[in-house]
Amino acid sequence: MIKKPVIGISGCLAGSAVRFDGGHKRADFLMDKLVEWVTFRPVCPEMAIGLPVPRPALRLVRSTQGNIRMCFSHDQNEDVTERMTEFSRSYMDKLKDVSGFVVCAKSPSCGMERVRVYDENGNRGRKDGVGLFTSTLMEKFSWLPVEEDGRLHDPVLRENFVERVFALHELNHL
Repeated sequence: MIKKPVIGISGCLAGSAVRFDGGHKRADFLMDKLVEWVTFRPVCPEMAIGLPVPRPALRLVRSTQGNIRMCFSHDQNEDVTERMTEFSRSYMDKLKDVSGFVVCAKSPSCGMERVRVYDENGNRGRKDGVGLFTSTLMEKFSWLPVEEDGRLHDPVLRENFVERVFALHELNHL
């Protein structure tokens, strides 16, 4: 008998109170419906690098040279880019059996697209960033179905994501 597909998920979407403000963003469809058919593997990259709850908000900052850093919003000198990058790279080895991943939208760690990137002066920049963890995830596993929580409210996108997860799971068990 084939086991259920494993889907990685941002810890806050699984209902864990790991967000910077001490809250969560529990994704009801995933945790109430899809959980019957899959096994979720939650991770909060920010907690994994030792940040507390609650904590100051993080943001992505683009240097004048174009490099992206992850800093605290109240103090851009508190840079956690290296810690996040190291964790993200090492965590990828734990995802070999994963058939999909659901990430938290707008997060500087987990956002899949349209994450706000600030300039070095703290000015709001464009929403053209990708969270550092998710960037590593999509680079390492380019074939993996990855979706943001908010996009799963669209029935067409949700169905497409679930179909791709099950297709990859079946392919991996041939």
